[in-house]
Amino acid sequence: MLTKRIIPCLDIKDGRTVKGVNFVNLRDAGDPVALATQYALEQADELVFLDISATEQKRKTLAELVLGVAAAIDIPFTVGGGISGVEDVAVLLKNGADKVSINSAAVKNPSLINELADQFGSQCIVVAIDAKQIEGEWKVHLVGGKVPTELDLFDWAKEVEQRGAGEILFTSMDHDGTKQGFANAALARLSEEVNIPIIASGGAGNVPHFIDTFTQGKADAALAASVFHFGEISIPELKHQLNQQQIAVRIDKI
Repeated sequence: MLTKRIIPCLDIKDGRTVKGVNFVNLRDAGDPVALATQYALEQADELVFLDISATEQKRKTLAELVLGVAAAIDIPFTVGGGISGVEDVAVLLKNGADKVSINSAAVKNPSLINELADQFGSQCIVVAIDAKQIEGEWKVHLVGGKVPTELDLFDWAKEVEQRGAGEILFTSMDHDGTKQGFANAALARLSEEVNIPIIASGGAGNVPHFIDTFTQGKADAALAASVFHFGEISIPELKHQLNQQQIAVRIDKI
C-alpha cells in the first residue's frame, strides 16, 4: 500500500515565508531555510516551495534561496513560481529541486507540459491548479488566483495528465487559509477522473481534516502551511493519529 504524504508548503514572497487567507492578507511566517530544516527533522514527507509573486512580477524563482533550502533538507523538494521554460527547470533542478510545479505558464502554453515531461521525465513535473467555484462550477484561476479563466478544473486535470504531468497539486481557493477542511468532494472526483497522484491543498485546520481528505477526498497527499508554520499541528503527532486511523503514513524510528 502506498503511504499518504504530509507536505508543508512554504509560500515565499520577498525571500520570506508568508501565509494568507483565500490568497490575500499575507502575514510573515518565518525564515524559509529554518522552517524547511524543522520540517525535515519532523519527518515531513516532502516540501513544496512556491514563489507566489514571481509570475505576477514577471521574474524568475529565487534560485539562490532554493539552493539554501535544498542544502538544509534531505526530503523531496518541489519548487514553483515563475517557471516558463526548459531553462528555468534546469536551473532549479541543478540548485537542488527534485520536482518543479507549473501553473499559469501551463495554462497559457499547454504544450509546455509535454516539453518538460519529455525533457526531465513526468516524475519531475507537478501541475498546480488553483480553482474556485463560480455558479457551482470549479473554474481555474491564474497568477496566484488573481486572474479567472473559463477553464474547467476537471477538464484541465485530465488534459495535464494526458500531456505528461506526474502529479496534480489542487488548491481550492474557497478553502485556502480558512481552516474549515479540504474540498473533499472535488478531490474525490479528481481522483476518479485521473490516474496520477492528487495533492490536496487549501483548508487544513485540524487533524480530522487530514483524516477526511485521505478517506473522503481520496487524496494521495495533503499540503498545508499555516497550521504547521504557527505550531497548531505537529507533523509527528499528525502522523501518529493518521496511523491510529489505519491510514498508511511513513513513520521513521528516531
